Amino acid sequence: MNELQKQTRNGKNGGRTRNSVLRQLATLQNMTLEQLREKWLDLYGSDPPRYKKQFLVKRLAYRIQELFYGGLSESAKTRLRQIAQDDPVATVERKVPEERKSNENILPGTRFVRVWNDRRYEVVAREKGFEYDGRIFRSLSAVAREITGTRWNGKVFFGLKKTYGKKNGGGKNA
Repeated sequence: MNELQKQTRNGKNGGRTRNSVLRQLATLQNMTLEQLREKWLDLYGSDPPRYKKQFLVKRLAYRIQELFYGGLSESAKTRLRQIAQDDPVATVERKVPEERKSNENILPGTRFVRVWNDRRYEVVAREKGFEYDGRIFRSLSAVAREITGTRWNGKVFFGLKKTYGKKNGGGKNA
């Protein structure tokens, strides 16, 4: 347990001010991935997840503020768990099967939104496909074709991929 945790649990700020929290938050931005992992171990007491640097920075920033200012009450946490229990979007802690990882880690419950021709379209990733307009499609490209009436790369249409065509210069539609 680090000093901030001890002082917070004892109800003492030990002379710390809001500025010290802000300094700690600013320091996170300049830390290396390895330093962030060490900080995670210090603040959470467990090994960090294998996520990108920005994820760790955000979670550590929350944790620093939680320890200093206090976090959610147990009743609030329980209520949030109850609400999230049946929501596929809120189940991000669930392990993704290996066969799903090949689909570039699109988790079930992920929502894709696109405004096209002044109309808003929403698609939800499911275990076996993508749900749009009450039907299941095998791919985002199939959904994009349904919406536009023409062939589209689904990842480009929904903004997951920035360019279309070849890697180094694009194809004829780049």
